[in-house]
Amino acid sequence: MSNVIVNAMSVDVEDYFQVSAFENVVLRNSWPNIALRVEKNVERILQLFDDHDVKATFFTLGWLATRLPSMVVKISEAGHEIASHGMNHQRVTNFDPKRFRADVAQSKQLLEAISGQAVLGYRAPSYSIGRDNLWALDELASAGFTYSSSIYPIKHDHYGMPEAPRFAFKPREHNLIEIPVTTVNAFGKKFPCGGGGYFRLYPYVFSRWAIRRVNNYDHQAAVFYFHPWEIDPNQPRISGLNKRSRFRHYLNLTRMEDRLTRLASDFTWDRMDRVFAPLIARQ
Repeated sequence: MSNVIVNAMSVDVEDYFQVSAFENVVLRNSWPNIALRVEKNVERILQLFDDHDVKATFFTLGWLATRLPSMVVKISEAGHEIASHGMNHQRVTNFDPKRFRADVAQSKQLLEAISGQAVLGYRAPSYSIGRDNLWALDELASAGFTYSSSIYPIKHDHYGMPEAPRFAFKPREHNLIEIPVTTVNAFGKKFPCGGGGYFRLYPYVFSRWAIRRVNNYDHQAAVFYFHPWEIDPNQPRISGLNKRSRFRHYLNLTRMEDRLTRLASDFTWDRMDRVFAPLIARQ
């Protein structure tokens, strides 16, 4: 068993109405009036992880942590890593350095105060750090983060830096490490295989094959992510969405929990801070 590669499981803790694709339909000033579903979904995820001996990193919105501190405590007490997803799910491309600095500092301090953990990791909403705003990594390092998982090395209509390395790398002069979500090279192309909507789009057998290839051919740990709302097929339907956003958000929600259960059984998983401990410079 010593040769088994341990992969990194992660959860982006946001509720169904907070996704970036809805930002022009569900305005932030309406959020306080919407009933939250995330806590019950997180409880189901914690049970699934406990059943399969999975530890994970929960990239958590500060906005949710202020309203559901007991949820953050439950995640921490179950042995999972608490990391930051920013305060209000605003894309980093919408920030200047000063406002971004304030956002990440506030989220870090809040999550640390609630969880009692040192918050080492950050994931940008919608993977919104790329070639045009790498300054954000400097701000993360200055705020005391030791790793980021915010650059997706693919081409996407909303995000992506396809020329970025596929695996963990040091993008700047400081010690902060960038740990991308996993992609696989196959058939002369690069495919995303690290979760989210792609995991719901592709047949499970492809995702399993791709992660095994990353483990066995690249000899690298995979980084996988998903959202609590993805296991919630009964969530309210948002009106006013365009066809692409509606398709991406609601595709195969009824199949997601079963696929996660299979994924938890087929691979060995742990928190990001432990999987990448040799690379993360602790400050």
